[in-house]
Amino acid sequence: MAEELPETPETAEEEPIKQRKNGLYPGVSDELAENMKSGWADTELHDLRPIAQTAETAARRAALSARFPGERLVIPAGNLKTRSNDTEYAFRSSVEYAYLTGNQTEDGVLVLEPVTAPDGTSGHRATIYLLPRSNRENGEFWLSGQGELWVGRRHSLTEAEKLYGIPASDVRELAQKLTEATGPVRVVRGYDAGIEAALHDKVTAERDEELRVFLSEMRVVKDAFEIGELQKAVDSTVRGFEDVVKVLDKAEATSERYIEGTFFLRARVEGNDVGYGSICASGPHACTLHWVRNDGPVRSGDLLLLDAGVETHTYYTADVTRTLPVNGAYSEIQKKIYDAVYEAQEAGIAAVKPGAKYRDFHDAAQRVLAEKLVEWGLVEGPVERVLELGLQRRWTLHGTGHMLGMDVHDCAAARTETYVDGTLEPGMVLTVEPGLYFQADDLSVPEEYRGIGVRIEDDILVTEDGNRNLSAGLPRRSDEVETWMASLKG
Repeated sequence: MAEELPETPETAEEEPIKQRKNGLYPGVSDELAENMKSGWADTELHDLRPIAQTAETAARRAALSARFPGERLVIPAGNLKTRSNDTEYAFRSSVEYAYLTGNQTEDGVLVLEPVTAPDGTSGHRATIYLLPRSNRENGEFWLSGQGELWVGRRHSLTEAEKLYGIPASDVRELAQKLTEATGPVRVVRGYDAGIEAALHDKVTAERDEELRVFLSEMRVVKDAFEIGELQKAVDSTVRGFEDVVKVLDKAEATSERYIEGTFFLRARVEGNDVGYGSICASGPHACTLHWVRNDGPVRSGDLLLLDAGVETHTYYTADVTRTLPVNGAYSEIQKKIYDAVYEAQEAGIAAVKPGAKYRDFHDAAQRVLAEKLVEWGLVEGPVERVLELGLQRRWTLHGTGHMLGMDVHDCAAARTETYVDGTLEPGMVLTVEPGLYFQADDLSVPEEYRGIGVRIEDDILVTEDGNRNLSAGLPRRSDEVETWMASLKG
């Protein structure tokens, strides 16, 4: 990686290049500075088309405007975060900002200014504040570590207006505007310390939390664009799972990292990234719910629990899990446990339908697992007693699913009465993912169970008449999994 010239001061826009030498930029002569100002072609893009979701983002902003009439609303994208020294993590904008704009660039801020129409009705005027093209007159584009010569071309403000259908302004002027602003203001916190500082005496934590909660609850029911993006994410994920099965022999010769890298290649080629750290858990690692170290061996005869999802370029992620026999065939005890989890998942999926309580699918899956544990003699019945005391949780561990969308655990700030105590509606997308996990050191179960972890997870869309399994392209039943693996390995 090339070493950058030292950063320009924060006042780079106002400070001429000649005043910033004095040893700060060794080797930057007057002649070089003048040379770098000229000789560059005009690269303004004139044939841009609006992004695909402009109608949806406009509708979302309208709904937000209607909820908070007469108030200024500030939604930041966030800033780059340092990984180490002078390198940064890959940027991912705040979900709230991307959901309302479709833009994903660092330092961006959406501001909804309250306005009153001639007929007296209240509304908002939206402005997207962004960094403009790098300034070449003062050298910012090549002397700043975030200048376009180092990190690539940015869209001009005019281009941004065409892409996102929102008037665009220079974000470097926003903090001062917000400092001088009057009237009620709300901001989405936790993404941009500079914007929050400019508003520190104008906002309250309670009012800002109301904004965050509303934006989370807006995403509970997905629109048609979002459902299409989730299906796209799932379809890429299915191909990623196929990629993994095809190279299991190479993973056996290396480690779980080969599986992680294989799936990551599909995610980067067809999407933006993985939607979360891939869980590539072989053998007893499958009993660790969030095993993301992925540095263990892959052995024939063990199970591989692969929990992974491709994230699309618009940030919508799949979240799918399959537990696969590394050698292509389940052993007797593996199949017994796998089939129990499959039966529980079938009961959970069947409970996903409009009008059902959100908790219904969890309860249905847990009941099946509790019945199996009693049947196997691992816990004393009756089943009602087991469920009442939660005794099955020693081996089931987690909830049976969650909302899915731009976050893998989507809508997390929604109120309990809207989410887990709510009712399912068409357009909701959630995971159904029961599991059984018998830890390697669990002396309460027979030895043959120990070190076996099984989870099966699919992404389920609530429809008008029931549900649709978006990830049905991956087989789930144990015999179908074996046949599928054999076809890919052959």
